[in-house]
Amino acid sequence: MEWMAAYLLLGAVAGLLGGLFGIGGGTVLVPVLLFLFDAQHFPPEHLMHLALGTSMATIIFTATASLYKHHQHNAVNWHVVRTITPGILIGTALGTLLAAGVPTHFLGLFFALFVYFAAAQILLDLRPHASRQLPGKFAVGLFGVFTGSLSSLVSIGGGTLVIPYLLWSNLTIRQAIGTSAAISFPVAIGGTAGYVATGLNATGLPPFTLGYVYLPCLLFTALASVITAPLGARAAHRININVLRKLFAVLLLSLATKLLFKVLG
Repeated sequence: MEWMAAYLLLGAVAGLLGGLFGIGGGTVLVPVLLFLFDAQHFPPEHLMHLALGTSMATIIFTATASLYKHHQHNAVNWHVVRTITPGILIGTALGTLLAAGVPTHFLGLFFALFVYFAAAQILLDLRPHASRQLPGKFAVGLFGVFTGSLSSLVSIGGGTLVIPYLLWSNLTIRQAIGTSAAISFPVAIGGTAGYVATGLNATGLPPFTLGYVYLPCLLFTALASVITAPLGARAAHRININVLRKLFAVLLLSLATKLLFKVLG
């Protein structure tokens, strides 16, 4: 029961943050899932891959609930979503194949450093100036491959990369958040398929797993996230989110630091 409660709470927080900031929630899900799976004595060699795969599967539900609410506020640029999706799917396939061959400690270190970068970007307000329009389909597709690869490697919805890119391309902050939430969906679909496929032949996994996706955790985190993600998306269109962005950055820094100590230990 205590694990069920922990998964529900984690899913609620991830869904709220996903809806509010247009991210998938993986930056919160992965470190916490790593600690929870370790506490349940899952095989150490599979800890990081299970956290990444389960997080990516959860983002499917978080992104769906979030993008629907942003779409109701006319904040999703569907032309961008359609253009970038083929590259996203190619990139997620490449990223999951790479992740399957990388040892857990290297993945953990890479993820911690990436979260530090994301937190610094938010905390220092390192937004690009809106100085140009959206590039052509080929350039957007290449960016989709890059985003999909990195997103599946560290199990994020892609918002940390997509939102600055869209701001640079002259979308408003609310359009960038809404469109990023929609792009998280194909990222999560491709990434989940990859983690399922690469984990099917893994030995020593705990019961009730599908590849590198731990199904009991997915059930409860997804259930909570689909309830809270629309609340976060609604709040993003009603309040000034600058203070919340700073608080979120501090949360990311603390999670990354704890994860780094775990990996180095």
